[in-house]
Amino acid sequence: MKAATLRIATYNLQKCVGLDLRRRPDRSLEVIEALGAQIVVLQEADKRLPPRPAALPAFMAEDAGWRVVPVGGPGGSLGWHGNAMLLRPGIGVEVTDGIELPGFEPRGAIRADLDTPLGPLRVIGLHLGLRRRDRLRQIAAIERALHHLPPRPTVLAGDFNAWGRAAALDATAHSVRFIPGPASYPAPRPVAALDRFALSPHLHAARVGSTRAQPARVASDHLPVWADLELSSQGAEPEWQPSDTNCRDVEA
Repeated sequence: MKAATLRIATYNLQKCVGLDLRRRPDRSLEVIEALGAQIVVLQEADKRLPPRPAALPAFMAEDAGWRVVPVGGPGGSLGWHGNAMLLRPGIGVEVTDGIELPGFEPRGAIRADLDTPLGPLRVIGLHLGLRRRDRLRQIAAIERALHHLPPRPTVLAGDFNAWGRAAALDATAHSVRFIPGPASYPAPRPVAALDRFALSPHLHAARVGSTRAQPARVASDHLPVWADLELSSQGAEPEWQPSDTNCRDVEA
């Protein structure tokens, strides 16, 4: 019997402003649609200045069949601190919350406890700071928040802003472990794996990949990254197989 698989993706929209300096939420949504994911975690989904209106309007996502996870953002925002989450039908929402993150810049993470084909799943969507010491403090804050919650399979997904290896983040995170993934930044010629996933021992990634075909290479300065998750026996090492794909491959 084939194991159940769930595809999750993370994508920094850059407020839907592409490298051609055009704000095209329709183009951003085209990239999201091509991922074949059931859960998509977004960063920079809202504009920067108050009242932070959505860069990707909720009605456009909903018209395309997505459910916008309510995460308590102000009126007109798609998410909270620019973090948002989209779900395909068949994924239920149990609880949502925000996690305040320390640091020089205002930052926050979003939490959604979901009912999925894999069973209960907790997804933390985040966009960490530019300074290393802030990133470590922010991971520690997320760890503290998770410590006070009932345990369940958990994935951290987002833009970790960590160039090079995630060893320092891994050492700070106790309940999850970072998995290797493809370079995602800058989109035209990616050299840094800024966009990552970290999994609790309940999960492993059967495949991890990025989408490089147009319009992904111009729609944002980041490429979207995805992972096919499966349940694993608790304590098993996360596994993966790299797979850099184009949009057609993702749908296969």
